[in-house]
Amino acid sequence: MIQLFKKGAYLLNGRDLIPEENKALAEQKLGRKLDKEDGRKGTIAWSILQAHNVSGSPDHLKIRYDALTSHDLTYVGIIQTARASGMDHFPMPYVLTCCHNSLCAVGGTINEDDHLFGLTAAKKYGGIFVPPHVAVIHQYMREMHAGCGKMILGSDSHTRYGALGTLAVGEGGGELDKQILGDTWDTEYPEVVAVYLTGRPQPWVGPQDIALALCRAVFKNGYVKNKVMEFVGPGVSTMSTDYRNAVDVMTTETTCLSSIWRTDEDTQAFLKEHGREDDYRELNPGEAAYYDGCIQVDLSQVKPMIALPFHPSNAYTIDELNANLEDILRETEKKAEEVSQGRAPYTLTDKIRDGKLQVQQGVIGGCSGGNYSNVVEAANLLRGKAIGSGEFALNVYPSSLPVYMDLMKKGVLGDLMTAGAVVKTAFCGPCFGAGDTPNNNGLSIRHNTRNFPNREGSKPGQGQMSAVALMDARSIAATAANNGRLTSAEEYGEVFGKVPGYHFDDSAYKARVYNGFGKPEPEQKLFYGPNIKDWPEMPELGENVLLQVCSKILDPVTTTDELIPSGETSSYRSNPLGLAEFTLSRRDPEYVDRTKAVKELELAREAGRELPELEKVFAQMQGLPGEASPANTEIGSLVYATRPGDGSAREQAASCQRVIGGLANITQDYATKRYRSNVINWGMLPFHLKGEPTGFGVGDWIYVPGIRETLEGDLDQIRAWVLKEQGPVELALYIKPLTQEEKEIIKAGCLINYNRKK
Repeated sequence: MIQLFKKGAYLLNGRDLIPEENKALAEQKLGRKLDKEDGRKGTIAWSILQAHNVSGSPDHLKIRYDALTSHDLTYVGIIQTARASGMDHFPMPYVLTCCHNSLCAVGGTINEDDHLFGLTAAKKYGGIFVPPHVAVIHQYMREMHAGCGKMILGSDSHTRYGALGTLAVGEGGGELDKQILGDTWDTEYPEVVAVYLTGRPQPWVGPQDIALALCRAVFKNGYVKNKVMEFVGPGVSTMSTDYRNAVDVMTTETTCLSSIWRTDEDTQAFLKEHGREDDYRELNPGEAAYYDGCIQVDLSQVKPMIALPFHPSNAYTIDELNANLEDILRETEKKAEEVSQGRAPYTLTDKIRDGKLQVQQGVIGGCSGGNYSNVVEAANLLRGKAIGSGEFALNVYPSSLPVYMDLMKKGVLGDLMTAGAVVKTAFCGPCFGAGDTPNNNGLSIRHNTRNFPNREGSKPGQGQMSAVALMDARSIAATAANNGRLTSAEEYGEVFGKVPGYHFDDSAYKARVYNGFGKPEPEQKLFYGPNIKDWPEMPELGENVLLQVCSKILDPVTTTDELIPSGETSSYRSNPLGLAEFTLSRRDPEYVDRTKAVKELELAREAGRELPELEKVFAQMQGLPGEASPANTEIGSLVYATRPGDGSAREQAASCQRVIGGLANITQDYATKRYRSNVINWGMLPFHLKGEPTGFGVGDWIYVPGIRETLEGDLDQIRAWVLKEQGPVELALYIKPLTQEEKEIIKAGCLINYNRKK
């Protein structure tokens, strides 16, 4: 079904795939010698990246994007940063959507206050504002902005429009601020991995099945980490563009940097239907394209999948699961014990009834599940059936009002509601814990993007826990037809494939979306609610740093949901200090008190007060490099995590550490580029550790002398000392390469300070 090449591959004329080891065969077919570097220039990714690169160097990219997009969990902080840095207008289309805190159900007025802030900011600075319930962020961008050869940057990790020929990237807010302020997105030229598709998906196999099969194949081995996935091969054209969109958005879960697909007549038809045929052009690899890796997928062999808690890569075919139900569920229960840490029991084997897994809830929605064709196929199965009056419930969220309207006109929504499903408006909440939280000890099957621990909204700290398994809309509908008993869509194979043509009607957008790009109104006053606060001031980096270990997390991966929880806490994201109270609350509840105590020491140092608590610590530093004293040594906290930052692009995963005293992370590696960028943009030191983290624990102090000077020197050899009672013990740290701008941001204390000094 899926084969990973051990080395690279050549693709000749977009058709003939030849492993690198058989280069001679490729040269024979082509009739000339082949060169890797020239071959890299034959990829679609190369042409798009270089067209947006203003550095003058093809290897060191400085990218200017065509458009930006943010939702209501992130745009307030981004705009506040840009304002503090001197922004007076949005220089490119900037779309502000309200698809996350749409319900306005937490904290009184604070969510709608954010929305009005967004609307007034769109008017003042010339932006585009999409009100609540109108569209989820990525569906709106597909419909109205993505196009062939473009690049779009979003402050959401699922910013992926590759199936429309757009190389899109999800990053933290600081990277959007750089674009707004005329700066660039800087990165080394990434490796590009071909996803070579053959065959045609079976009618009962949906885009989520293909996506989960890919996640299972490449996540744990890091095959595509921080690389571009380029979808090529004859299998691309066996899927509609709407179907491809739903595969594409899930590439984020592989930890790839971005994605791009070859385009065809169906891409053109999609853009034409949306009134944007001029945004189409054919994108194909060149005569001889070289890829740094290759994933070969026979689409005809993909089967209905399920990703059990607590990651999209924890995937099985539904047939595999049913054949080994007790054994696989017991393994998942063990993972649940690790997640809950004894705070809340979670069981699955008790849900086996008559040999089948009984599910409590189903959800189809968001940027992956709420697409037109997914909802139609779910209705095709459920038409004339009933989900029953038992514990199982099904909620369906079409991804935009245009999609909703066409489904309504065609009677699709009526078929779903007649079967017992509840149809709701466009909303991302179920994907991050702000809606449809299942019952305690419940299992929800969902066609959305993530099933990380407690991302569905449960709170183990309060003795409650539920979980999510990811599935395609087709198999969710099959399960619903069986009253919640887990069922593969293959059992209803004959009902699929009858998807009527989609008609896009933008009348709802014309009625409700504010489009002010290019028309800023400087006199417009911004709306401020009581929860919308400015970013607190950050000091610039000291000559030396003294860091207390305030959390040590040894899990293989730490998600951004663990660093700063999603769900109802997201309502406080417009208040930096208020939100910071929840930092690591699900993973290390004592962290906030520890780091705030360190912050108090730093404030006392800045005020010139005595530091009796640190007399012994400073005494231990005497004789070490740096001539440490309170006058030249900044005090901060650090978090050690093995591999932090998988998941969301939210900059608050870093900023919440920073505003309450955080000054560094130490890791074996960063799970994603976007989290490392967030750490840097918030003025924290992105350390790596040489060796294992056995020499320090929570409460220990780590001294790093001459750090400002070190940033301009050899980053591969950074000397540090753990200050133990028996004396200092040397610790070997390093930092992976930084651009000069990144070094200056860290030395300035944060991106805002850096921009103010420019």
